[in-house]
Amino acid sequence: MEQNEKTTEFYERLKKQLEEDTTWPAPYLFKFIVPAQLEKIAEIEKIFDGTNAYITTRDSSKGTYSSVSIKVTMDSPDEVIKKYLEVSTVEGVISL
Repeated sequence: MEQNEKTTEFYERLKKQLEEDTTWPAPYLFKFIVPAQLEKIAEIEKIFDGTNAYITTRDSSKGTYSSVSIKVTMDSPDEVIKKYLEVSTVEGVISL
């Protein structure tokens, strides 16, 4: 199976789960791991500009990576997936 098919299936499963388990709008917690570079963190933060997101970052013990947690109210599962797709364009990011 190609990466794009796996990605599409993942987001379809996530959307279904979010539709079944959550009443929207609702708070949602995004978690990402990025290389510990301020530019990468800034790119992710910019994606959430204007959303009243609460963003926290923490460096790994060796300082090579940073975890970025973003708590924000989202209006729908589609909006959640849209944010994941936007963040996936940041080089080196891992979505948790």
